Amino acid sequence: QVQLVESGGGLVQAGGSLRLSCAASGSIFSINAMGWYRQAPGKQRELVATIPSAGITNYADSVKGRFTISADNAKDTVYLQMNSLKPEDTAVYYCYFRIRTHSLSTPRDYWGQGTQVTVSS
Repeated sequence: QVQLVESGGGLVQAGGSLRLSCAASGSIFSINAMGWYRQAPGKQRELVATIPSAGITNYADSVKGRFTISADNAKDTVYLQMNSLKPEDTAVYYCYFRIRTHSLSTPRDYWGQGTQVTVSS
């Protein structure tokens, strides 16, 4: 099986920065993509940023220029650097990995447990 462990959330004032991390472990044959989603109270989960194994990164318009997604493939870890945070960025942030657990398996998505990010005005 695959486990994802997130860290780095917390409380920050508007204009501040936070860095989220998410490490995958377990039965990993290959990683097709990694990314971050978020869900604010009363709202649907929305994409924040994704990074495929090969290709360009993708960001939600609301975070472009402020957030940066990166990955350490040797550590099977994805990061989200969040700068110039705004109160509207307040949400639970979830990481995901699209993983093949062995050579014959189809890719499936695995999700982290979620980490709370709260931005005060």
